[in-house]
Amino acid sequence: MSDMHQLTGAYALDALDELERARFEQHLAECEDCRAEVAELRETAALLADTVATPPPASLRDSVLAGISQVRPLAPEVPPATPATATTVQPATRRPWVPLLVAAALALIVGVGAAVTQPWADDVPPPTAAERVLRAPDAEEVFLDLGDAGRATVVRSKAENRAVIVTEDMVSAPEGKDYELWFQTPDEAMVPAGLMKDDPDQTVVLDGPAAEAIAVGITVEPDGGSREPTTPPIALFDLTEAT
Repeated sequence: MSDMHQLTGAYALDALDELERARFEQHLAECEDCRAEVAELRETAALLADTVATPPPASLRDSVLAGISQVRPLAPEVPPATPATATTVQPATRRPWVPLLVAAALALIVGVGAAVTQPWADDVPPPTAAERVLRAPDAEEVFLDLGDAGRATVVRSKAENRAVIVTEDMVSAPEGKDYELWFQTPDEAMVPAGLMKDDPDQTVVLDGPAAEAIAVGITVEPDGGSREPTTPPIALFDLTEAT
């Protein structure tokens, strides 16, 4: 989705896949409006999780549909561009939304007359290793634009002692070669951390402990990988500068 602001509702309800979640959390770190909206949506969802829906007044559906433009997360409304000589940028503003309408809309989604269920109910599989890292409170991110080769983000959680790399539009390794991942230790040694698939969009959990690593590297290696790098890294994610 081109407008990240519209993902607040799906993020609050845990309805994004791993790649979408990683992109949105990178946006979330920079967008105060979206952080506030996610917090309010989660609070509303938590209240609904403890509530059993009851038959609503006949007018509820009409009122929700009439106000739906205020409920759906909308992109910031940016004032018209000022002359090139202007140096002050006015902060973006959001259209107001009504928490009561959000609650009503969520009630319609889960169905009237049925108990509201939680997305983490017993029949839902536990989070994967990648999901635990991406959702960790101490998750740190390093993003690199590799130009024509694509884009990649490394996320590291010291608490989980793991790191994950999420790629977007990454070109395949040359024929007969593999992309190999490495942890760089504090003494600058490169430790193998697994191979990447020939997939432009993927999420890979690196092999080995990540808490003490100072960087994550990607090199081009012979098919099957190497015990130590045979080429300079095509990408080096400096974890000491992680945000």
